[in-house]
Amino acid sequence: MGAFVIRGGKPLMGSALISSSKNAILPILSACLLTEEECVIKQIPGLDDVSDMCELISNLGASVKVNGRSRKITVSARSLTGHTAGYELVSRLRASFLVTGPLLARLGMAKVALPGGCPIGSRPVDLHLKGFEAMGAIIEKGHGFVEAYCPDKKLHGTTIYLDFPSVGATENLLIAAVLAEGRTVIENAASEPEIVDLATFLTKMGAKISGAGTDTITIDGVDKVYGAEHTIMPDRIEAGTFMVAAALTGGDITLKNVVPEHLKPVTAKLRESGMEIIEGNDTIRVRGIKRPSALDIKTHPFPGFPTDMQAQLSAYTCFAEGTSVIVETIFENRFMHVNELRRMGAQIRVDGRTAIIEGMETLQGAQVRATDLRAGAALVIAGLAAKGTTEVLDIHHIDRGYEFIENKLQRLGADIQRIS
Repeated sequence: MGAFVIRGGKPLMGSALISSSKNAILPILSACLLTEEECVIKQIPGLDDVSDMCELISNLGASVKVNGRSRKITVSARSLTGHTAGYELVSRLRASFLVTGPLLARLGMAKVALPGGCPIGSRPVDLHLKGFEAMGAIIEKGHGFVEAYCPDKKLHGTTIYLDFPSVGATENLLIAAVLAEGRTVIENAASEPEIVDLATFLTKMGAKISGAGTDTITIDGVDKVYGAEHTIMPDRIEAGTFMVAAALTGGDITLKNVVPEHLKPVTAKLRESGMEIIEGNDTIRVRGIKRPSALDIKTHPFPGFPTDMQAQLSAYTCFAEGTSVIVETIFENRFMHVNELRRMGAQIRVDGRTAIIEGMETLQGAQVRATDLRAGAALVIAGLAAKGTTEVLDIHHIDRGYEFIENKLQRLGADIQRIS
């Protein structure tokens, strides 16, 4: 499974180019199934999750050509030969459930295994299914699969209120509604930047969408959509992760290919803790000028503090002056990194969805295990700032969402090696 060996204590210096967003490309690849025509997706990140999604849509009958050198994926779903997404792939990649919407919209049927992905909470797909049912689909669950079909082969526009602004449910229903008959309105929709990127791509295909980026999205169904080209937005979580690493190691780095607007919650917390952040048009400079001050953080849907940055800030506040309190409101099982940070000497107490962190001057290098994607990133950050050598095991979790993270860190002066 591989490991990272990190010798801590070196400040990160220089500049790094942020990759395209994992959380944006996965629904966009899924949306390519809506059309018979060719779609070209540019600036693709080289991630395991992207490979898994390409394999999944290929299994459904799409032609998928990946050009790593030009960082481009060409998808042609001229004829879909299947409507079943099996357990092996779906168990690896939670986002694979996003093929349900386009399959229902185009074929009127879908059979998808119940999802896997990171083990950070139940994340049920009930919101997706309630939305599909409201659009006229019949849903049957059994033997680890969800089967959905439209009695008249077509989804019908309706008003859907999401009990929680789920990103995945918003994406799935948005994609499905593009080919539905009539108007669909998604209320209490997620407003994350990745939703806007998806809506931009769908609009290029010929979809009629308004309100993406707000809590109410309106989609007027069309009979057909067409091929399109699209460049994926930058990855705000990768950018946030590097910002935290630079601040904590006392570094001075400039991140390129970022949207500062997307990073406001992270920027605000780093500034609050005493760091210097300078925003450009598509750059952010981070200077770690002192030991961080303690922070209180509560995760929320966008534009609040992102749950995908909670683990990284947990590692950061282990080194802070004073007591920090971190409240996780999105996922009930997202403190799996805490036990690993404790192995490095961190003083953390967890009570339900709240972590109370007593800051220390430093942590000690230790052997630790990545339990999920963002927990793995948090352990890398802790290792970069800790005394001595840290070995992070099970780094396949990290490879799901960070493209060549050790290469980027090495170029910034970190002492980090990948071992098999």
